[in-house]
Amino acid sequence: MKIERVETFQADAGWRMFSFLKVTTSDGIVGWSEFNESFGSIGLSDVIRGLSPILIGKDPRRYEQITQHLHVLTRQSRGGINQQAIAAIENALLDVTGKAYGVPVYALFGGPIRDRIPVYWSHFGTYRVRSAALMGVPALHSYDDLARHAEEVKRAGFRALKTNIIPIDGGTTTSYTPGFGRTPGWPELNWDNRLLRGVHDQLSAIRNAIGPEMGIHLDINFNFKTEGFKRIAETVAPFNLTWLEIDTHDAPALAEIKRGAHCPIASCETLHGRREFKPFFDHYATDVAIVDVIWNGLNESLKIASMADVYEINVAPHNFYGHLCSAISATFSAIVPNFRVMEIDIDSAPWRDEFYVTVPAIENGEFVLPKGPGWGIDVNEKAVRARPPK
Repeated sequence: MKIERVETFQADAGWRMFSFLKVTTSDGIVGWSEFNESFGSIGLSDVIRGLSPILIGKDPRRYEQITQHLHVLTRQSRGGINQQAIAAIENALLDVTGKAYGVPVYALFGGPIRDRIPVYWSHFGTYRVRSAALMGVPALHSYDDLARHAEEVKRAGFRALKTNIIPIDGGTTTSYTPGFGRTPGWPELNWDNRLLRGVHDQLSAIRNAIGPEMGIHLDINFNFKTEGFKRIAETVAPFNLTWLEIDTHDAPALAEIKRGAHCPIASCETLHGRREFKPFFDHYATDVAIVDVIWNGLNESLKIASMADVYEINVAPHNFYGHLCSAISATFSAIVPNFRVMEIDIDSAPWRDEFYVTVPAIENGEFVLPKGPGWGIDVNEKAVRARPPK
């Protein structure tokens, strides 16, 4: 069996773009992976195409040899876009390998520890602030609207949700994201009392709607410096968060925040490879290590999880993409012993399901692990081609 062809595809997914990698072998087996180039990874498809000639003629089942060779060839610019490109290739080769042997990918790693993966509803309210009309769902204009939405999530069987900072003022809702340069406040990334009051009121509305037992996660991304992260941690103390999620590339600073916080801290979703995770583990800077399996590749992600386990840290996949990414992240979640909970986006473009031959099942707040060979979910290439990105 040899790799004959490597292709990338992009599709319109509303306010974002979905991207797919297709690997075709001499035996006619097709392997798929899904990757992300909408948020800070511009040009990722070009990097994959640049690396693709190296794959032609190789046995895809020797995926570790291939990925290690790619890491050697990109060593002078390791991490970042190169890591994400290698991850997309690795994940597609794992799909080929599972299909070649007629087994799910998780069977290649000793089988699943768990068949049903607890998930939390991610970007609760966040997408509805800017894209409610596109999705055909009610817009959010007040904390009462936010509370009704939280009740809806609870009725759907989810046992946890994750939200972002959503300032609400006089019937106007916004998404607070200066850390990504999308709203005012960058590059200073300062906090103020009005913002803290809004965070308090937002979490109060959600907690009062769902009761004391359901989990709440708050993701504040890169939106503050260390000082502001500390103030947010103080503000959220009364709400018994499952975790406060913080993005920073300064491990000692995060450890300082964690020591003073009255709730668990989760971080690391933007890191590439074990070398970038190591200082966060050495400083015991996070309670939960978030691993992006799409950015790192399943095999590297498992190595990161094994490192985390040595430090008594559980892991959770960063997963806010399409259904194939969810299947890949669920495979990771199924086979690591130190698993916490899996992220998943429910709100999305209404046509998202069209891109996949199989749509995963979520029952009572749990992702049901696919049983088919490979990832258990294939891409509908015709549907992807029919919706080119805008």
